[in-house]
Amino acid sequence: MAVIQVEHVRKRFGNKDALEDVSFSIPKGEIFGFLGPSGSGKTTLIKILTAQLNPTDGQASVLGQPATTMQQSAQKMRFGILTDNSGLYERLTIEENLELFRQLYSLPKSSIDKVLQFVNLSGERKKKVNRLSKGMRQRVMLACAIIHEPELLFLDEPTSALDPVNSAHIYKGLRYLNEKGTTIFLTTHDMAEAESLCDRVAILYQGQIQAIGSPKELKKQHRENVVRVDLTNGEAYELPVTEGTADQIADWMKRGLIDRLATKEPSLGDIFIQMTGSELL
Repeated sequence: MAVIQVEHVRKRFGNKDALEDVSFSIPKGEIFGFLGPSGSGKTTLIKILTAQLNPTDGQASVLGQPATTMQQSAQKMRFGILTDNSGLYERLTIEENLELFRQLYSLPKSSIDKVLQFVNLSGERKKKVNRLSKGMRQRVMLACAIIHEPELLFLDEPTSALDPVNSAHIYKGLRYLNEKGTTIFLTTHDMAEAESLCDRVAILYQGQIQAIGSPKELKKQHRENVVRVDLTNGEAYELPVTEGTADQIADWMKRGLIDRLATKEPSLGDIFIQMTGSELL
């Protein structure tokens, strides 16, 4: 059974479609990346999947139930969410904010220590939220979303305000959660993040999915049939993969002239630009 099943979902605001006939499924245990520029419909879809919006047409199910039931108390216990709408109590400390969530989910006190270690904030627990940097706030909101180790986790730009060290720490923690069985639905603007974390990604543009597959599959599909050769004298060539090229490369190799040899494979960012005609902003 798919953890998330989306079938021909359309969402219309006024006379404009934010989503047009979107369909995909996510099996249990997958980290699924949803990529798209601002305004492409990513957040709209998360709101539909978490029962904050109803689709204009189509159907969406989450954890085997219609998405419209996700805000019911029994379903809330099964998922976590971090979006731009996530908030904290400004006058409370980090620990006091987490204590509210611990009590909400009837968790042991040790869960606070565990999740603070997860987001690398163990030494900051007594700090009030209104004195935190943007990056620290982001980590606290993530801690609130995962304190109960949910079956399904929605993450909307989870590391957008983090430095590389803390991002790497979060990646390690998310992989750990995933290995324990948490399915993760992730939106990101960071192509390296998508390649590092995601089993599969979907590229969304103007409300439609343009491509879906693993980063490796997508790069293979869009790879040019070209080989790049850098010679020791500084010359560089991009040559078609032909018998003549193979003979030329063999000659250079015999003479010890090859410094670097590689196929010309696009990055995930290159593929996104090719499909949408724009940078991922």
